[in-house]
Amino acid sequence: MKLFPVRLSNINKMLDFYSQFNPSPLSIKQFIDFGLNACPRKSFVFLRKELPVRLANIMKEITLLPESLLRMPSVGLVSAWYVKSFEEVLAFEKTDPTENNLEKFCKSLTQIRDRHSDVVQTMAQGILELKESRDGAIEPSTELSIQYFLDRLYMSRISIRMLINQHTILFGDIPQTGRHIGSIDPLCDPHMVVRDAYENARFLCDQ
Repeated sequence: MKLFPVRLSNINKMLDFYSQFNPSPLSIKQFIDFGLNACPRKSFVFLRKELPVRLANIMKEITLLPESLLRMPSVGLVSAWYVKSFEEVLAFEKTDPTENNLEKFCKSLTQIRDRHSDVVQTMAQGILELKESRDGAIEPSTELSIQYFLDRLYMSRISIRMLINQHTILFGDIPQTGRHIGSIDPLCDPHMVVRDAYENARFLCDQ
């Protein structure tokens, strides 16, 4: 199924090209080491290739969702967001890392991050739309494939958001303060973070 509209003459070709690559594995140590000696040009050159790979991979997975789910309005909206973001990053594919382009790139990443802020809620709405269209009944096999996709979608979203946040915080207009390196606190207590997340999740589930 051709889910994505052709807004650029070669958008589907570029989607096929970038989706054949695997995302680069990155560790927290690598994020911190780079942040300590941050270079906007190096980050720009890396992200203008890495982000299309990550976006294209999840966009291809969206096309593999059950046909019934792809027809839901909210799922179509999420798909459109990814297409728009993919196009915006590709606009920098062959540009030089001049000061002007670096500034435009940073602003574009901020727009992409904001655009995808409601991906989780909107995709959940799409699943509710599917259930409502079927009086609450979804086949077990369909439910399993949806859950598998959602797990991958959320992990992809986290990784993309992490890359974008690091760049926009390190090289954006707002000066950094405190001990953070980009969005990373090298002295954070993981135990406390997990505990806070658990308490917040429990509170939401009790509502």
